[in-house]
Amino acid sequence: MRPRVLFARVVLMLRALQRLSTNQSVCLPQSSLPSSQSTCSPQSSDPVLLLPPRRRCCGAPSILHGDPGCHGSTSEAVMPGYLRLLFVLLCLLLIGECRKHRSRKKRWSAPAETPKPGSPLAKKVADGTKSRKLKTTHLLRVDEHDFTMRPAFAGPAVPVGVDVQVESLDSISEVDMDFTMTLYLRHYWKDERLAFPSATNKSMTFDGRLVKKIWVPDVFFVHSKRSFIHDTTTDNIMLRVFPDGHVLYSLRVTVTAACNMDFSRFPLDSQTCTLELESYAYTDEDLMLYWKSGDESLSTDDRISLSQFLIQKFHTTSRLAFYSSTGWYNRLYINFTLRRHIFFFLLQTYFPATLMVMLSWVSFWIDRRAVPARVSLGITTVLTMSTIITGVNASMPRVSYIKAVDIYLWVSFVFVFLSVLEYAAVNYLTTVRDGKERKLREKVREQQSCSQTLPCSCGIPHTKTMMLDGTYSEADANSLAGYTRASMPAEDASDKQEQMVVHLALDNESTGTKRKGIRSFRIIENTHTIDTYSRMIFPGAYILFNLIYWCVYC
Repeated sequence: MRPRVLFARVVLMLRALQRLSTNQSVCLPQSSLPSSQSTCSPQSSDPVLLLPPRRRCCGAPSILHGDPGCHGSTSEAVMPGYLRLLFVLLCLLLIGECRKHRSRKKRWSAPAETPKPGSPLAKKVADGTKSRKLKTTHLLRVDEHDFTMRPAFAGPAVPVGVDVQVESLDSISEVDMDFTMTLYLRHYWKDERLAFPSATNKSMTFDGRLVKKIWVPDVFFVHSKRSFIHDTTTDNIMLRVFPDGHVLYSLRVTVTAACNMDFSRFPLDSQTCTLELESYAYTDEDLMLYWKSGDESLSTDDRISLSQFLIQKFHTTSRLAFYSSTGWYNRLYINFTLRRHIFFFLLQTYFPATLMVMLSWVSFWIDRRAVPARVSLGITTVLTMSTIITGVNASMPRVSYIKAVDIYLWVSFVFVFLSVLEYAAVNYLTTVRDGKERKLREKVREQQSCSQTLPCSCGIPHTKTMMLDGTYSEADANSLAGYTRASMPAEDASDKQEQMVVHLALDNESTGTKRKGIRSFRIIENTHTIDTYSRMIFPGAYILFNLIYWCVYC
């Protein structure tokens, strides 16, 4: 509690005690006083507190003597003992608080101890520029100059050095074709208007509040979509001014900029993105942007990593940019190359597509008469390949050229579709052959019935007979379309068992063509042979495609 407050409270309490003592007055009898006086007085042994007369005390009982009254016109109050004790305690408390306040004031205002000659503090000399008595605006003479104009206005171009420290590469978006980067952007230039005297040649550091009062370069990011300066907990801006007028201006920025990507080799591709810096208002005649330390002006954190990309290298370049309406500008480039990780796409795209193609080959080993099994297997693989293709294209931009992953997926889709067509061909040929066999059996029955009734060949010109023993299969006999069978004589049946007589009823002109047709259509009509060849052709062609694909794109 401050002494002033305590003193005020003591004064208020004293006033209250004075009022209380006025009400409790002590009166003496009139006989004990001289005849000329008729007043009330306290006992002689007690201290007297003389107060102005407030009321007559006649008729009031005496506190000390118990007299019934007094006949004086004025009265004097006597302070009781407990009130005097309370008054003394308050005075002692007031004196103690005053002493504490004086000692505290001396401790804070005491001069600093002089450091020893060997101590590190003795080496530090107080800088007059950092004195509290001098304001920053007065020291830098901000109010004396017009900072709306660049340094050396109407003179040579102001050289502004730039260096960048990349803090993180946040994301790469293939759909939007952009990237997000957080970096520290630093500018270096000299403004003689900010020079100040300093005994130790030390700089002064300020936050973003001074930036609004002086001139700073108007650098912006070309082709940026979004950018902002971090403001947690305050604006991440630092301004450092040196005594000779050199200025360091640093800020922490997150920028999202466009990146022109080429997906013709996706996902076996490498992308090169660029972040461009340029002055918005000042041409190369007013402001000259340059990398302060060449390639060393760009530094990155070794812990930067991306989930789908491997950062190969960062490098810097610079060149002039021309605008037809305003002129030439200095432009700085931050280039970085990214190589995509292939393992994710191997697991999510290539391996499932390969397994679907291999699953479609299982139908070649299923019986051709199991129509539900082979049809359902073919349709399932086709639909699965369609789902894989749709999923890959959903996460990619809608480009008008063919990507590497499209080639692989669509070729795999063709192989799956061809396996379905292969079974369609086998089923069709099987149906056609069954129809021919049915017609052939009916025709054989008619010829057999004709040969039993007539010994001749039923009017068929130029008939020939061929003996087929039991070593020929039924399929070989059925494949001889247009041939007629005849029964052997009874006497020869005992000598040559299991033999058949086939009457060749062919014209002379069609005899040669029939023999050639039998040989050429034997493979087509034999459905087992088509599945057998498919078991070798399909896997061999797909393996050859994979070899060519990975050799070209890897």
